[in-house]
Amino acid sequence: MLIFFLSYLGGVLTIFSPCVLPVLPFVFARSDQSFRRSGLPILLGMAITFTLLASFAAVGGAYLVSINQYGRYAAMLLLLLLGLALIFPALSERLMRPFVALGGRLQQQADSHGSLKGALLLGVAIGFLWAPCAGPILGLVLAGAALNGANLHSAVLLLVFAAGAATSLGLALLAGARVFSLMKRGLGAEEWVRRGLGIAVVTGVVVIALGWDTRFLSQFNFLNTAGAEQKLLAKLDKPAAAAHVLQQESDMPSLAGASQWLNSPPLNSASLRGKVVLVDFWTYSCINCLRTLPYLKAWNEKYRAQGLVIIGVHAPEFAFEKDVHNVAQAVQEQGLTYPVAIDNHYVIWNAFKNQYWPAHYLIDARGVVREHHFGEGGYHETELMIQTLLKEAHQGQPALNDELVQVSGSGVTAAAADTPRSPETYLGYARAQNMASPDALRKNKAAHYTTPDLLEMDHWALSGKWRITAESATSQTSGGTLSYNYRGRDLHLVMGAGQPVRFRVTLDGIPPGKNHGADTDEAGNGVLHEQRLYQLIRQDGLIKERTFRIEFLDSGAEAFAFTFG
Repeated sequence: MLIFFLSYLGGVLTIFSPCVLPVLPFVFARSDQSFRRSGLPILLGMAITFTLLASFAAVGGAYLVSINQYGRYAAMLLLLLLGLALIFPALSERLMRPFVALGGRLQQQADSHGSLKGALLLGVAIGFLWAPCAGPILGLVLAGAALNGANLHSAVLLLVFAAGAATSLGLALLAGARVFSLMKRGLGAEEWVRRGLGIAVVTGVVVIALGWDTRFLSQFNFLNTAGAEQKLLAKLDKPAAAAHVLQQESDMPSLAGASQWLNSPPLNSASLRGKVVLVDFWTYSCINCLRTLPYLKAWNEKYRAQGLVIIGVHAPEFAFEKDVHNVAQAVQEQGLTYPVAIDNHYVIWNAFKNQYWPAHYLIDARGVVREHHFGEGGYHETELMIQTLLKEAHQGQPALNDELVQVSGSGVTAAAADTPRSPETYLGYARAQNMASPDALRKNKAAHYTTPDLLEMDHWALSGKWRITAESATSQTSGGTLSYNYRGRDLHLVMGAGQPVRFRVTLDGIPPGKNHGADTDEAGNGVLHEQRLYQLIRQDGLIKERTFRIEFLDSGAEAFAFTFG
């Protein structure tokens, strides 16, 4: 709800923009007329025009983002132009000139028509003026809309912003010239505020263009488009808590709502009729999901020709997993060739009433859900059901090879050890547990933390300067450390960085040696690149309780969650 409140407040404050002031006398001239026949049509015309113009900008930005990863930078041009216009009034005037001219012509037409039609035209004219004058808050809304894609949430944000602008305009209509005089007296201070915000916006865009956005924006809440994505993900786009599990023998839910498809054109229930379908919900930094991939790949290879269609529905847990480029890279690295639906807004997830990663649903050739399984395991039972459904679908055809696939994963996809292990542990304050640093946690602020001499089992601690957000902890300087007293064969850490970050890990105070993971060497050295799950430790031989420590030799490392195997 916070992002909606800020959007509404931003809309309310746009009436103080200098470029809006020239049109307000024409509005106040009608303040003595009927609000229903004059004021209300003005507000409606303004809100509709403003929302349409802003939506075109958001859709255009989203299209740029969808082209490729570098389209993200192109979308940021919206923010750059806005920031420069805030700093340089002459540039703002030049950019606005076409809108002002069109608004002026519409205003003349408004004066020549009757009261109701003229008021509506005047509202349209104000909408053309209001859109380019809306200020940095609208820019952030548009940037977030572009980065998240055209969707209902983005449209509602823009509508809420327009409602805020209409509210302030309505109050101005009711208050008349006194409000206009007050705004003129406060214009000087507002101009400096606008320029300051413009400088901040331009600085942020330059940093984004250099590839440092995940680090820079995390430091500044008012420019934090990544934070906006995280809040939308956590509060608006989060998976709906299902009242009950999708019942077997129900019709297959719709696959509509995916923002993009990989390895396939969009699929739907009708086109899949006659096929046996396995829908698998996963996300690429989830260790439990990764350990199921060898089976999915083997089933796809063995049964695809017999009519099995596997669909991976990628529903992100963390904000960075919404980046289609990241998902496509993970799909390629894992060698997935079956269709993958990008379900960034949990439309398919909610249609299936799903609550788990991983989760799979088996649908027969009639389009009926026949089986579901949550979490790892149950592979033999699932494959036997695949064979049963294929035999039902192809009665009278040659029998299938009933021999079950033999799968042996490697690296992060290897099956978990059959030993006690520590629980999945999140580092962001929204879900953090068992943090042992004695220092007070400072939400969304850089602060110094220390590690106690002894860590209890399943507890973790930071040392150095870190910034803890709802989803992650980010090192602010080189030399920051993260320690965990854990049990398990494998230790994984979901991490990311805007640029390469070197790190070194130890076990019980010494290099891991043969206990190193796929992303470290025997000396414990590694380099953090993209945002993903990193395997740092795989104990060789006797598995016992250990104290793990990772030191980041460069600043900017972002750590999300520990998982164990």
